[in-house]
This record gives sequence, structure tokens and C-alpha cells, in this order.
Amino acid sequence: MKILISDPITNKGLAILRDAKFDLIELPNASNKEKSDACTNISGWIIRSGTKVTAKMIESAKDLIVIGRAGVGVDNIDIEAATKYGVVVMNTPDVNTISAAEHTVAIILSLSRNIAEGNSSLKKGEWNRHALVGSELRNKTLGIVGLGKIGKEVLTRCRAFGMNVLGYDPYMSKDKFNPEEIKIVDLDNLTINADYITVHVPLNDSTRDLFNYKQLIKMKSKARIVNVARGGIINEFDLAKVLNEGKIAGAAIDVFTSEPLDNNNPLLKAHNILLTPHLGASTEEAKEGVSIAICEQVRDYITDDKLKNAINMPISNMAKLKEIKYNLELSELMGVIQGQLNQGSIKRVQVECSGTMDEAKPAALAFLKGLLKNRIPDRVNYINAESLAIELGISIEHSFTNDSGSYTNLIRSRVSGESSITRIGGSVFDGNRIRLVNILGYEMEVNPFGTMLFMKNNDVPGVIGSVGCALGKAKINIGAYFLSRELKKGEAFSVLRLDNAISDEVLNELKNLPQIISVQQLHC
Repeated sequence: MKILISDPITNKGLAILRDAKFDLIELPNASNKEKSDACTNISGWIIRSGTKVTAKMIESAKDLIVIGRAGVGVDNIDIEAATKYGVVVMNTPDVNTISAAEHTVAIILSLSRNIAEGNSSLKKGEWNRHALVGSELRNKTLGIVGLGKIGKEVLTRCRAFGMNVLGYDPYMSKDKFNPEEIKIVDLDNLTINADYITVHVPLNDSTRDLFNYKQLIKMKSKARIVNVARGGIINEFDLAKVLNEGKIAGAAIDVFTSEPLDNNNPLLKAHNILLTPHLGASTEEAKEGVSIAICEQVRDYITDDKLKNAINMPISNMAKLKEIKYNLELSELMGVIQGQLNQGSIKRVQVECSGTMDEAKPAALAFLKGLLKNRIPDRVNYINAESLAIELGISIEHSFTNDSGSYTNLIRSRVSGESSITRIGGSVFDGNRIRLVNILGYEMEVNPFGTMLFMKNNDVPGVIGSVGCALGKAKINIGAYFLSRELKKGEAFSVLRLDNAISDEVLNELKNLPQIISVQQLHC
């Protein structure tokens, strides 16, 4: 079998594949056309960030069964196309954890002691010793935004400097941390009180521009901010403005919204900033680690059908996977919805399958994958969803029962948050039609896609008209309106499917209608 290596992989990694008697096609410095031409008759493909695997390439690679990404990010792979053509995509999460944490500490130290400025001034023939007085980390307050594996490693290292630590992570249970080591606070509290802020969260709709101008100016005038996570979490234009206005003392940025860095990027001309070219995972150890890990994973899958860190594969039995495909899609959608209904930390997840859907474990993994979609960096997948949920302090239960009521198959989910419990049930109808059949205790059949509003209101005349008028005024069309009045006398529950998402202003207008008890916008 042939394996294409289209980005640099270390010799130890390549040796693993050679020992397994694979025929290696090594094109680490080839053009896109050369890579495209070479992929037509391969079984495996190992890449890093330098190769973009397109749908056209995957379609032309008739024998391809696995793509291995030596690293975490898979933005350069068309996952949808890979799944469509039955190609497993694997990555190597966690191998870069130590490197990213150490780079974070390195640039925090560089900021505090003006190391970059000192080096630059000396090379210019200057001796600005008195102008480059730094500050100690001891007794300073570090704010860590995102308390996953990298955030925890930064915590451990910075505690050794005698720093006080504040932490913010809305999805992590406080019970997972020692209050003598870290104080868990909200984002504003952290921003206002930290001397150094470092971010370690994924880039998604809730974290994009998390630190914009409004948030940045809440920082102390002598505070500094660091980003070794993903470009876009800190708004680059707003950060440059805050630095140039002298509202904060400095920043260090390793990741950018567009890479390589564009010559017009405002950070290049900002004051008191340290920039590095995405070096968080660039250590010899990390490169060796991801090379060995991905070569072992690709070898094991091709030779023994063993799956590890698969992005798009819940179970190894391909025939069974095809059989329950739509049930897994339903379960993942239910997880996405439950994740939006439960914005804070989650204590417990229960997934129960019944009827013809007897694969409770894959259904639970699919549910967790949807639930954690916007809570965990892009490493979340069917393989590690359970362990990542456990890291967040979530207790997981899955079971099977013969009681599917009037449905051929039924998946029930129950999520316990800090102060409430939410229940969602769904079924796959004939023709592979996915439907929610019970929402928060209300029985109704809803096709979950696009933008939806979940709305509770007093069961009085005129509600539909008032809601329709408010949405009509905002030029938002209602695609479907589902209503149930069964659960609580005097109240009604509705699901509205909208053609477009609505603004916070329109959402607040709906919430302020006298008949409305609650309304929440969700996206599937």
C-alpha cells in the first residue's frame, strides 16, 4: 500500500511506516499540482499545515482510506468530502500541549522584562538600560481564559513564579480546581483585576472578538495580554488601537486571523507588542511527537482497523455505521441544541436509546460531540468526546430500553446543569427523516435545522400575532411555527423556524412582549 507524505515528517515517524512495509511517496516540498497528481493511487495521506486537501483531490483518490494530520487543526482538509467518500480523518491532539504552554510562559517573561526591545536596541548601538526597567512576575495576578489542558499547564508553571491566578471558563466545573491555586471568576472580573491575561480557548462564534475594544479597555493600564491559541479571539484592530492609545502596557501575539501575516496587519505598527510567527507548537519535541503519533495511527488503522483520534468516525464497524448514520446525526443535533440550552457548566448527561436504535454508546458519543462543539477546541471527535467531557466534570450515562413508545426508534437525552435539567427526545422516521419529538417536556414533531426560537408564553390570544409583527418589522420570515399546550396549564411552548438569524435587539424586543415568559435563539 502507498502512503503519500506531502509535508515534513521526522525520520522516526517515517521509520514506523517503512517498518510496516508501506511504499512511501515523499513530496514534502512539492507544488499543489504535484501533490494532486500523486494522490490518485494512495491508501493513506499524511500532512501537516502546508497541504490543503480539497474535495476534488479526495474524489480523485479512489483508493484513499485515511488522511492523517500531524497536528491539531484540520481546517486544511475538506472533512465533509472525506466523510462522503468514506475516508477517515485523524489528527494528533494534546501532543502540542507542553510546547504551547511553555511558549506562553516564554512570551510572558519576554514582555515583563523587555527582552525583545533590549535585544533590538543593542543591535542598533544603543544602551537603554534605564528605559527598559521590567517587572517581576512574583505576586502579580495572571488571568487564564480557558482552562483546558494548555490552560492548566500554564497554571502549573506560573504558580511556580509565585503568581496569583484567576481563571475563567464557563464550561468547566469549579469543583475541578483547588481554590488555593486558582480563583474561578467571570470574564469581567478577570479582565479588570489581572496583570497578565492569556487566552487558551477555541475560535468559534462565542469566542471570536472575545477581547474587543470594549473588553480590552477594562484592563489595568499596566496590564498585558497574550494569545497563543487562535487568531481572532483578540480583535487585531482593536488591540492595535488600545496599544497605540497607551491604555494597556503591552501584548504578545503568536496567532493571527490570516497567516502568514499580511503586511497591512495593524499589529505590525502597534506600540509595545511582541509578535511571533505561530511558534506555539514549533519545538523539536512537538514535531517529533506529532510525527510519531500520526504515523502510528495511520499504520494501525490500515493494518488493524484500529481508530484513534478520528475526526469523522464514531465506530470501527463500517456496515453498522452506515446502518445507524441518521440516528447518529440526530443524536449529534440533539447535543448541539442541549449545548445551547445549557450555557453554563454541565454536571450530568444521560442518553437513552430504544426500539430499533440499540447502539447507545455511539449515540452518546455523537451527542457529546454536538454538546461540546463550541466548548472544546477543534480536537473534539467521536474518539475523545467522552474523555473531554469527563475533563469538564461531566458525568455520562448511556443505556438501552425496549420502551420507545409509539416510535420505531427513540433517543432521549437529559442534561443536568448547575440549576436546571433539560430533556430533548428525537426519532428517525421512515425515509431517514430526523425529527425532535419531545422538547423540554412538550410533545411535538420538529425538523431541527437552521435558526430556531424556543419560546414559552402565557396561553392567551394574540401571542402569534405579536411575535409575527415583531419579526415582520425586522424583515425576518417565519419558515414554520410549531405549538404545544400540553405540559402546563395556562402556558404554551412554541418552536419557530426562521429564515435568518435575528439580532440581540430583536430578541430583546420579543422577550419584552407582555405575553412572553422566555425565548431563546438556537442554531443547528
